[in-house]
Formats: sequence, structure tokens, C-alpha cells
Amino acid sequence: MKPHSRWIIAIFAFAALAAVSTSVSGQTAPAGLPTPGTVFRDCADICPEMVAIPPGSFTMGSSASEARHTAFEEPQHLVTIGYSFAVGKFDVTRTEYAAFVAATGYKAKDDDGCWVYDGESGESKKSSSASWQSPGFDQTINDPVVCVSWDDASAYVAWLSQKTGHVYRLLSESEWEYAARAGTTTAYWWGDSVGTNMANCDGCGSKWDDRQTSPSGSFQANPFGLYDMNGNVWQWTADCFNNSYDGAPKDGSSWESGLCNRRILRSGGWAASDFRAAYRTRNTSDARDSDFGFRVARTF
Repeated sequence: MKPHSRWIIAIFAFAALAAVSTSVSGQTAPAGLPTPGTVFRDCADICPEMVAIPPGSFTMGSSASEARHTAFEEPQHLVTIGYSFAVGKFDVTRTEYAAFVAATGYKAKDDDGCWVYDGESGESKKSSSASWQSPGFDQTINDPVVCVSWDDASAYVAWLSQKTGHVYRLLSESEWEYAARAGTTTAYWWGDSVGTNMANCDGCGSKWDDRQTSPSGSFQANPFGLYDMNGNVWQWTADCFNNSYDGAPKDGSSWESGLCNRRILRSGGWAASDFRAAYRTRNTSDARDSDFGFRVARTF
């Protein structure tokens, strides 16, 4: 059994545990249902800062009239998330991922390097020496970790569940879009145009565009208080890939059927030109790229 498989099993052992979470900025997430917008951490040392997200409904996907719409984003459908949950305020950072590796000695058996994008040539090349520690550009300790696969991200959330005694996981695709939209219906939470310096992408007007990741929190938070839900790094979600939303869950749960050797990525990275709330892509669960990262969710 792979090490991360054992950690995944550990999630279920802690599912019934409840504890008072560490306060951040004077706010505490009590066992049960914290007030939406509450910001907290579940450990005193290095672990992600979380934001409590309220239940609600939204229309998932995009209409044919939305610029850059694709058939992957059809059909639009109503999703009702009837529960509160928490989402990482930021993408998981290098510091947070390093703590996991230091604690566990984690090294994936399929670690054969990372795809690195060169903005000048416009080409991506597989580099056997590239890794989350050396993705092909300089990063601060607060930059999102990249060159991590879906398998790596799954190992991290399983370890975090074991560490904190709470159920941490990847967001479902519908939870991700609900959190990214944060009550809005436009292509981006701030409107239908890319604007200037609202995110890090290919054409966003930031100093990091098409070059590298930006430190977490470099741009405005969305109305839910989440940063970098559009741009900076692609974020792995829990869902298997399906070509459309025909038959998709409508209750916020992850889609566990379809092409499950491929998983859904959302957000769009620093090299992406499309990073709308509805935009979606996929890759194999062992794929690593210099703009692939992830964000965590926590079940209450």
C-alpha cells in the first residue's frame, strides 16, 4: 500500500472527532457550525488558514453567450449546497506543503519531474529536475506550491486530517465554483472583463503574468474572503472528468464516476489566458506542472 493510501484511510478514523479550533484574528471556529466568514486555523503551528462558507444555491456552468464559453461548461444547472463547510483562504503554500513533507518524508513513487512552461517560447517541457522545491522560477515561502499532482494533493489532505483530527479534503468541482463565484454570476467575481491587476494570468496586467506564481494574497479577495480563486495556479478538485455536466451531482458532492484516471482542475494558472469561474480542464492524477497547485476544504 502506498503511504498516502494509509493517510487517506486515516480520514475516516477522525471523521467523528470534534474540537475547538485555534483562533485567528480573534475569531474561533467552534465544534459545529461556525458563522460564515469566520477565519480560523485548526493547529497552532503550520496549517492552512480557513474561511467558513455558508450554504446556498447557484447556477453552475456558463451560457453560450458568455465569452470563451466551451461545451465542457454545459449544461448550466442549479446546484444547492445545503451545508456549511470551510475553504482555504489561500492556495496551499510552499511552507505548508514543506511541513507535510518534513513530517512524513513523503515522496511519490511516480515522481519523474514536472512540466515547466517557458513564457518566452510559449512551450512546455518535461524537466526531470523540476519539482515543488524547484519549479523553474524563484518563489517566496508564501507562494502557492506547484509541481504537485492530484495524488500528492490527496496525500496532503489525508495527512492534514490526521494531524488536526478534522476531515480535510479537496473541494468538489461544484463547491469550487460556488466558492469562486461567491454569490456573483459574472465571468469573474469582479465582472465580465479581465480588468487590470485583478489576478495573475497571461494578460492580467500583473508583474507576474506568464512568468511565475505570485505570493498568496497579492490581489483582492472575493466576496467570500478567498484569494486567488481566479488565476495564479490551477487547483485540483476531487472530481473525475466528464465531458459535460449531463448527470452531474447537484448537491455539492464530488462526481465519482467517469474518467477517474483524469481529475478536474479549476481556476487557471499564471500562464493561462482563460481563468473564468466556469472554466474547467482536466489532467491525469499523476500529472505535475509548474502552474498546478491546490486548495483545501474542511468538512464540519
